[in-house]
Amino acid sequence: MSKKNIVSYIKLQVLSGMANPSPPVGPALGQKGLNIMEFCNLFNKKTKSLEKGIPIPVIISVYADKSFTFITKTPPVSVLLKKKLLLTKGSSKPKHNIIGDVSELELLEIAKIKLPDMTGYTLKSISKCIKGTAYSMGILVKRKD
Repeated sequence: MSKKNIVSYIKLQVLSGMANPSPPVGPALGQKGLNIMEFCNLFNKKTKSLEKGIPIPVIISVYADKSFTFITKTPPVSVLLKKKLLLTKGSSKPKHNIIGDVSELELLEIAKIKLPDMTGYTLKSISKCIKGTAYSMGILVKRKD
C-alpha cells in the first residue's frame, strides 16, 4: 500500500503524553483537514513510555487523501539541560550570570540521547554542540582535569 503524494509537513512541539485538540495541535491539524483526535490518541500512545510533560518535537506528513504519518524526535537540548540541573529557565544574562554547571560526562549522556537527531559523526562532536547551548543558557561546563 503506497501513500499518495505528500501535500505538506506540520512541525510542532507537543508535551509527551498530553496531546489534546487545544492549541497548538487543534488549529494546525484542523486547517489541513486532519482527524485531530486520531493524532492525539496515536501520539499519546507512542509517548506514554516517556516522562509526562516533556516537549517532544513532532513532524507530521500530510498526504493528499487527508491521511497522515508522524515521527517524533528527542527533546530539545535546553530541556534536557534544565532537567539535568533541575532548573526552571536559563540565565537572563548568560555571560554574566552563571546559573549552574555541568560536567563533560553529563554532556556525553545528553549527546547519547540526542544522537539520532543530531548531524555530528561522533559523540564528542555532538557534545560540543550541546556545550554551546549550555553556555548560551548560562551553564558553565566543568573540565575533567
